[in-house]
Amino acid sequence: MFGPDLAHAAGEAAAPAGMSGFAQLIPLILIFAVFYFLLIRPQQKKAREHQDFLKNLKKGDVVVTGGGIHGTITGLTDTVATVEIADNVRVKVSRQHIIGGVVPASGAKDDACATKGG
Repeated sequence: MFGPDLAHAAGEAAAPAGMSGFAQLIPLILIFAVFYFLLIRPQQKKAREHQDFLKNLKKGDVVVTGGGIHGTITGLTDTVATVEIADNVRVKVSRQHIIGGVVPASGAKDDACATKGG
């Protein structure tokens, strides 16, 4: 009674089980793709732009540090920027802690409080 027909039926049942293993990976692959395009890739792009910004710093640029200090760059080395925050008041800041440049607000001549993009 349990002849070749039963063995043949068992073989057919095993084939779709192998496909279901691959089918279970498809949602995981899709989730990874969504995370890559929505989280990882934009973060890498932002980090690359920040590195380019830091490489292009020069004396006279008005910047904002990570601590929120606004000032003008008066000196640069590979790792340190000297920032003048008031007349004859200079602080040394690690170059990587400069977070952005400052663009004066329209209509204001010496207003260094209007940050770029905001």
